[in-house]
Amino acid sequence: MQQEYVEFSMPRSRKYNKVYQLHIGLSGTEPPVWRRIQVPESYTFYDLHVAVQDAMGWQDYHLFEFSRTQSHHKQDYRIVSVFDEPENTTLDVKYEYATEVSIKKFLTKEKDHVLYIYDFGDGWNHVVTLEKILPREKNVRYPVCLDGALACPPEDCGSIPGYYDCIRAVRSQDNEELLAWLGDWDPEVFDPHQVKFELPGKRLKKAMDT
Repeated sequence: MQQEYVEFSMPRSRKYNKVYQLHIGLSGTEPPVWRRIQVPESYTFYDLHVAVQDAMGWQDYHLFEFSRTQSHHKQDYRIVSVFDEPENTTLDVKYEYATEVSIKKFLTKEKDHVLYIYDFGDGWNHVVTLEKILPREKNVRYPVCLDGALACPPEDCGSIPGYYDCIRAVRSQDNEELLAWLGDWDPEVFDPHQVKFELPGKRLKKAMDT
């Protein structure tokens, strides 16, 4: 079968005067794993994907998508990775590539939200909510992580049940194999000042080269 050629725009910097303050909550975690970030209003959903990955602590190993509904099984619009295969979409659900869709298309006022799904195997669901639209501050380099709680689950740990297995292993210190795999991961530790944001264009080019 001939592979379909995908056309998309490379991420680039755009002028902006306002920033979006967003709350990112990882569904199914209690107490909740969450982050608060500010990003340029000019961001595409691919740019936002990179910011969420960096703020949460994910490693960007897997496919992702955004949708404007909170159910993975009842989507009416999908914003997908440029590496997603067209056959992964359904005929009754419209989709566009994340590099082509501005976040302003669906996040326009306070409390607007989208669902962000990362890693279709483990199925990490995040609710991204627009808290505020603020003026851009001088001498601030956006995006910025303002706050958050708890460490991101380890990649490929087996979704929410695996995440809690990891927490139990750290607390009880009785699973040597799992502890060796976890390394120095501490579920309680998150420092917003340690978050480093990578340029979206650099991230995509890196992914295309691998």
